[in-house]
Amino acid sequence: MSKQLIRRYWDCANARDWDGFAATLHPEVEYRVPQTRERIRGIADYVAFNAGYPGDWTLEVVRLLTDGDEAVSEIAFHVEQQTLNGICFFTIQDGLIRRIDDWWPEPYEAPPRAVATERY
Repeated sequence: MSKQLIRRYWDCANARDWDGFAATLHPEVEYRVPQTRERIRGIADYVAFNAGYPGDWTLEVVRLLTDGDEAVSEIAFHVEQQTLNGICFFTIQDGLIRRIDDWWPEPYEAPPRAVATERY
């Protein structure tokens, strides 16, 4: 059930189906971005945050893992001729998404290492 819920969440976001998106969320949903220390609470504000995101973007689910009332997804977020990788940790309560911790790793050059590493 968790896997279908998270897939629906991303499918609705990608389709800009904000009513369907809202239907995946718990009334007390909490969204957090740890890097920027931003937090949004409640369905209306969270939907508005996503609906107002600038640019002509699309996303695709790269990986989705679920375990009971927890899930994690990796997405490829395509916007303005670049692709960003996002990782979301979901907590599910009463069959709806209650909390989202959204991580957006930025690419960077690896520093010199004392041990041999392999690049891929």
